[in-house]
Amino acid sequence: MAEFVTLELPEDADTRGVAVLRIDRPPLNLVNAQLVREVAEAAAVVAADPRVAALVVYGDERVFCAGDDLAELSGLDQDQAGAMAADLQAALGCLAKVAQPTVAAISGYCLGGGLELALGADRRIIGDNVKLGLPQIKTGLIPLAGIRRLALLIGPGPAKDLVYTGRFVEAEEALALGLVDEVVPPDDVYNAALRWARQFTAGPTRALAAAKAVFEAGPHGLDRARTEWADLFATEDRRIGTESYLADGPGSAAFVGR
Repeated sequence: MAEFVTLELPEDADTRGVAVLRIDRPPLNLVNAQLVREVAEAAAVVAADPRVAALVVYGDERVFCAGDDLAELSGLDQDQAGAMAADLQAALGCLAKVAQPTVAAISGYCLGGGLELALGADRRIIGDNVKLGLPQIKTGLIPLAGIRRLALLIGPGPAKDLVYTGRFVEAEEALALGLVDEVVPPDDVYNAALRWARQFTAGPTRALAAAKAVFEAGPHGLDRARTEWADLFATEDRRIGTESYLADGPGSAAFVGR
């Protein structure tokens, strides 16, 4: 039983829907080893569930995550940190491993490990009052999982500025940098994320997963695209999609998720 994470899955076994993963460690949803482990375990459940078409990751109306649990980190020595680094790094990057489209719905603050987690989502939607940042440098540390993904997302120059200074970024700058994809009124963050996620409930699940795998392959994307493209010819959705397009034009396919 998870202590700091709740997971809502679609109830209908015959209809694909949206899963909601909620970070629930009040009052600030600070990231510690247990929380990220629970998030990663929940993400793995989502990835393996054929009922899930997309995933929303959310904190609550006040805060997504206000940063790392420094009380926990301050008690580690070098050997202990080295022993847990790989597992923590993998857990913070878990959303990138979910085959379905994922969206982080961000309210309040999204700092440190919370932002590193959100960087693994396919889309980030924030309220116009949100502050984001990677302030680990101010504690004598660095982001464990977010540096490379941040640099790919916004470019190495802006990424170095955020990591080296540890400064906070407000909504307007975050959107201009490409750090987030959409800014909405604070009260609409969760619903905006649901709207984005629900557009995939009738989509071609295997093709969406293939596209995501190519994006995640990075410099090996061309090779991965060839493999994923060819493998889609064995799927029922590819047959349905091409036949319906030829018969009735685009947007007419009734995909089945196989």
